Amino acid sequence: MIGVVVVTHGQLATELVNAAEMIVGDLPQFTAVSIGWHEDVNDARDDIAQAIERVHNGTGVLILTDMFGGTPSNLGMTFLEKDRVEVITGVNLPMLIKLASLKGECDLLAVARDLRDDGRNAIWVASDLLRGDRTP
Repeated sequence: MIGVVVVTHGQLATELVNAAEMIVGDLPQFTAVSIGWHEDVNDARDDIAQAIERVHNGTGVLILTDMFGGTPSNLGMTFLEKDRVEVITGVNLPMLIKLASLKGECDLLAVARDLRDDGRNAIWVASDLLRGDRTP
């Protein structure tokens, strides 16, 4: 199973993983790295490295971050490694639930791209839905 490291500003990462576990149960292949506002960047990078090692079991690791261009994403991208580590920005709860349901998926880049698309498709404008517009 692909390992998952959620990295965000503040406690968002921890709460996203907690929410996913509330919905789908224990997620031992998931871990959260919450970067505090005044945390040293080198310490944060070390935390991410340790998290990757905790969840990596040979099938790769996805780092999911809150937004492109922020410290979590910039640090995550320093770990990019073909077929071992990939980064996806814009994490949301439906993405974590989808990842929890994957069994035996090994093509890290294909999973990352599918997950990106699933995350986008989980975003709706409620009034559009009420008018019958079913396109996200």
